Amino acid sequence: MLSVWAMSRAPTATTARSAASSRPARPARPGAKGAAARRGQPAPALSTAVKARRRLVRRIAAWLLMGTVWGGLALGVLLLIFAWDLPRPEAALETTRRPSVTLEAADGRLLSTSGDLYGETVRLRDLPIHLPTALLAIEDRRFRDHFGLDPVGVMRAAWVNLTTGRVAQGGSTLTQQLAKNLFLTPERSYRRKVQEAMLALWLESRFTKDQLLEIYLNRVYLGAGAYGVDAAARLYFGVPARRLTIWQSAVLAGLPRAPSRYNPRANPVLAAERGAEVLRAMATIGALTEAQAAAEAERIAFPRRPSRDSGWFADWVHEDLATRFPGSADLMLRTTLDLRVQAVVEAKLEALLSGPGAAADVGQGAVVVLDAATGAVRAMAGGRDYRRSAFNRAVSARRQPGSVFKPFVYLAALEKGLHPESTVSDAPITLGRWSPGNGNWRARGDLPLEEALAHSVNTSAVRVLVRAGGAKEAAAVARRLGLAGPFPRDATIALGTGEASLLELAAAYAAFANGGMRVTPYGIASVRAEGRALPAGIAAPARAVQPDDALAIRRMMEAVVSRGSGRVAAVPGRSAAGKTGTTQDFRDAWFIGFSGNTVIGVWLGNDDATPMDDVRGGTLPARLFHDILEGLPR
Repeated sequence: MLSVWAMSRAPTATTARSAASSRPARPARPGAKGAAARRGQPAPALSTAVKARRRLVRRIAAWLLMGTVWGGLALGVLLLIFAWDLPRPEAALETTRRPSVTLEAADGRLLSTSGDLYGETVRLRDLPIHLPTALLAIEDRRFRDHFGLDPVGVMRAAWVNLTTGRVAQGGSTLTQQLAKNLFLTPERSYRRKVQEAMLALWLESRFTKDQLLEIYLNRVYLGAGAYGVDAAARLYFGVPARRLTIWQSAVLAGLPRAPSRYNPRANPVLAAERGAEVLRAMATIGALTEAQAAAEAERIAFPRRPSRDSGWFADWVHEDLATRFPGSADLMLRTTLDLRVQAVVEAKLEALLSGPGAAADVGQGAVVVLDAATGAVRAMAGGRDYRRSAFNRAVSARRQPGSVFKPFVYLAALEKGLHPESTVSDAPITLGRWSPGNGNWRARGDLPLEEALAHSVNTSAVRVLVRAGGAKEAAAVARRLGLAGPFPRDATIALGTGEASLLELAAAYAAFANGGMRVTPYGIASVRAEGRALPAGIAAPARAVQPDDALAIRRMMEAVVSRGSGRVAAVPGRSAAGKTGTTQDFRDAWFIGFSGNTVIGVWLGNDDATPMDDVRGGTLPARLFHDILEGLPR
């Protein structure tokens, strides 16, 4: 047992090696490996921990290298994806736009604009210094310090938006705005923001700061179809950009944030508030003193728009421009609209509709004023309020004209040899199953044609139609004077059961006022296309009625106003002629008349054709004719 125990206690070679390896290794002395090699002994092995650390370092380096390579490839692919549909940056100064159409009133005052309106290309050196200063003060104060992207501005905007709890500031630079305006759509997406940043960097590498600012000032959209500061200055203030005052520059500088909302045409109050905000920003950067900024803010005032409801006239003028003036040239159109007459028409129509019209269930009205000698339209109100309804009741609505059609019937009779003194019976008449009535008219027997027309006797008008040759002859006369119809082929045409527009009727009545010449109503007096004069295409008046017959009808229509159904239309001291008209159940009420060389057409009614309360052509329409004629300059 002892020997066995002794043997178990004696160290074996294996046990000795294990014991040796279990002892901690001492660090190798410098040169130990070399010394061991010289003694012919093997070098000590590296520890496991050291080997593990080295493997980890090599692995991390490999991962970083692979990540860099693959990250670069991914970034390249991502940039390719974002850049795939980018426009050519070289197109920065090219212009792609709709041709502009500028309408001027007869006296040259601006009436309206459409399309994309561009002014002169302006240079930075030609502009008042306060214009670019105002722009940079409100849009990008670090414009001259950043490289197209502004991390400082982004962080500042993020902090302000975070602390205020709303989007109070944006981080886009002026260069980014320029990139968006020149190349991109208003879409809000991360893709567009990346593309915007890429284009901003390209712009900064291609152009100087002054060139970028100049491009921006010439191309930025400033509302109401105006691109660039010169177009906006002319549109809103009537001056070129080089003559802008400080407050005007501030107003323009405030528009890029929301041009459709802040521009003076859309909202003068918001435009003024935004302009004052820009002036305060200019004071903050030291471009103005606080006192100067306050004084300039007090000066903000926009010129009053020439007409509230001339939109109907502008729409009418625009209807066939593309056909009449093909091409892409900018058009400057001087129109026939007289703003003084338009103002009278609008004021008198609104006064009547809001007063006696409202009491009589009249919801709408339309008025046309034109020159009898030429057909030039001087004023047009296609309804009560263009902003609520752009439908043009003076041009597009076709209704039964009622008794305002009777002069064409009487003219057909005159051309068959009758005279104003010729007599016609006012007794009841029946044609087939139709028996027209005379309302409150008490039969008198035989009447001169002049009296029958003056009092608008229906049975007499039907008899005059028969003597004139029937419905076909009356329709032919109406078409000859410009009415398109359709017209019935029976005797009801004598009472105006066809269809006509107010503008057609007014133009047709011009022949009664001017001695028998048919005129075509028009609204464009002259045309210029990028400085070149173009023919306006005005149709010359043409003989449609013999002078004696036109004079006779005029005399008969003067009797309507002096002693007949249209006495309310008479204006003391001014000769006037015209005709009243009322359709069944008081659905339409008309008065078409003229004084001197001015024709005035009036219609009252409701869009849904509901009846009015006993409104006849000789009541409110004749009264409106009187009010407008009285308000016109002599």
